[in-house]
Amino acid sequence: MADRSFLRIRPANGLQGTVTLPGDKSLSHRALLLASLADGVSHIGNCLHAGVTAAMIECLKALGVGIRVAARANRTVSEAADVLVHGCGLTGFARPERILDCRGSATTMRLLAGMLAGQPFQSTLDGNERLRLRPMGRVVEPLAEKGARIKTSNGNAPLTFLPTILRPSEHVLSVASAQVKSAILLAGLFCEGRTKVTEPHTSRDHTERMLRSLGLSVKETLDAQNRHTVTVDGGVEELPPMQVTLPGDPSSAAFLAVAALIVPESSVVFSDLCLNPGRIGLLEVLRTMGADLTVEITDSRGEEPTGPVTVGASRLEAAEVHGPVVTSMIDEFPIFAVAATQAKGTSVVRDAAELRLKESDRIQALAEELNKMGAGIETRQDGFIVTGPRRLRGATVDARGDHRLAMSLAVAGLAAQGDTLIKGWNVLEDSFPSFPAMLRQLGADVAW
Repeated sequence: MADRSFLRIRPANGLQGTVTLPGDKSLSHRALLLASLADGVSHIGNCLHAGVTAAMIECLKALGVGIRVAARANRTVSEAADVLVHGCGLTGFARPERILDCRGSATTMRLLAGMLAGQPFQSTLDGNERLRLRPMGRVVEPLAEKGARIKTSNGNAPLTFLPTILRPSEHVLSVASAQVKSAILLAGLFCEGRTKVTEPHTSRDHTERMLRSLGLSVKETLDAQNRHTVTVDGGVEELPPMQVTLPGDPSSAAFLAVAALIVPESSVVFSDLCLNPGRIGLLEVLRTMGADLTVEITDSRGEEPTGPVTVGASRLEAAEVHGPVVTSMIDEFPIFAVAATQAKGTSVVRDAAELRLKESDRIQALAEELNKMGAGIETRQDGFIVTGPRRLRGATVDARGDHRLAMSLAVAGLAAQGDTLIKGWNVLEDSFPSFPAMLRQLGADVAW
């Protein structure tokens, strides 16, 4: 294809193959950060090395952490890397000589905020234009309750951290958020006494599991209202280095899984995925829609359940998604919308206003772009309604700077009549650069 400014997708039939995916994005972020806090050298195998985690790596290097990234032996995807981290220990970070650039990664900014809140030097986190629009008040405010001194731009980045002494604290979050919870827990490592976080329901618990795998005492409880409370004790003197190979990313798998569901005569196997209960909400919803989908937990790595997932072409029925399950599939709603266009009936999403604050306004963006292809999507303030099944047609669409929207539009193009051209598809460099090549490997007609 001569014009590399567009990704071209043609209708597909019979996607087949076994897929090995790069390491989970959420686990990669946390492993890099906790390895930096450890004493000694950590080895992180199958670590995601794409735009979002590269931002974390560069920020940690600027804080004095020694990090070496090497391509994996016998690698199947370019963004899977083996990473060696020479940790600085809990008290060994250096004052950065420049502003720490988180690029477009909110995870990098929010997790580093928890760590920088307890440092004895001044530092500043900033990012690109879109990241500056994303709200940081809900992580800044609880950190301030712990004694952190943080300057913001009206609750947004850049965030400047001033030296201070943190104190024990208890927090009740109005919205379940793994990133906010994690930032508070990380800050809790830098103060004497106990830090407690309560959320209305359980959000992703990768941080809790990884801290526990390093030998820390992390206590979790559920009350009668199903509120989730996590407690960690401060005064930690050191963390051990980690030796871990990360499982594949279920959020990346979601796009290829839906492709297998809606393209006739398809069967795709994912060899080794993270199957954390807080990450497989989409898979559970797809099964209620009639998906031919098998999940098998065969191992545990760093307290994370892992195993293979098999997906085959299916006739889907509409679904309603709301309540706690929204948190467990918050990154997968663009591809859920694609699946819903091919499902019989009316699918409804509620309680998902958070989608308007992602890399794009995902509610508005996915509706406008998929409707160009003949989808029937109506937006609501906190979600959307999809009427199906619809016969999609190829169109020229725009990724709008959102990697998950770009992948969703590509999958829609596999089920459409005629060619689909995706403008701005290079945003896939953020999380899944090899996505087009992987589609081609499964038998899709993709050109760039």
